[in-house]
Amino acid sequence: MDADGSNQRQVTHLGGANFAPYWHPDGERILFSSNHEDPDGREFEIYMINIDGTGLTRITHSEGFDGFPVFSPDGRYLVFGSNRNNGGTSDTNIFIAEWVEE
Repeated sequence: MDADGSNQRQVTHLGGANFAPYWHPDGERILFSSNHEDPDGREFEIYMINIDGTGLTRITHSEGFDGFPVFSPDGRYLVFGSNRNNGGTSDTNIFIAEWVEE
């Protein structure tokens, strides 16, 4: 939507919880967290979608929670929160991954 709230449009139609959107540096795609592939609603992954709602791509593949994606200011790194590798605790850790386009 525009800054004044006009021109709203829905980008996803996935079901489940879809949240924490963040613009890809190219301004044409959005990353977000979703549990739409888990029938129990507990597994969250990071996805990317074009602003016209096409091209849904799963970015992370891990058990547990991956969410809150953001890019570094130069667009070279994706930073996100995850419960992977937490030794079975409820700790959420921050991960930094080099962003490589296919």
